[in-house]
Amino acid sequence: MKMKLAVLAVMVLPMSSGAVLAGDAAVGEGDFKKCKACHAITAADGTKIVKGGRTGPDLYGVIGRAAGSSEGFKYSASLAQAGEGGLVWDEERLAAFIADPNRFLKEATGAEKAKSKMTFKHKKGAEDMAAYLATLTE
Repeated sequence: MKMKLAVLAVMVLPMSSGAVLAGDAAVGEGDFKKCKACHAITAADGTKIVKGGRTGPDLYGVIGRAAGSSEGFKYSASLAQAGEGGLVWDEERLAAFIADPNRFLKEATGAEKAKSKMTFKHKKGAEDMAAYLATLTE
């Protein structure tokens, strides 16, 4: 129950804060070079938008997807737990995750030792990255 309430709080807080996410997709597209060492972007029809590594999940269509649900990728227990608890990526949540993955998951799951496999923190420009990824969907 505690985990579900924590996930709900993480899901509701960005919506109730009154803050408007003002990411620049063009800037995020340029910044994606920092991410392609671990992530690729492949359209649903198989078109490679960005050739990248396979250490992380493919990020095509990540906005609107349940956290930890991309097929064929083994997520951390914390990220999978957040997704099972109802966490769905939107721009605000994804930007918060990108800025500090472990802190985001601790808040989302309510677990003191929540961890992500993502070790990179994109503290500056996370909104831009989320805005760019939001353009990559059907």
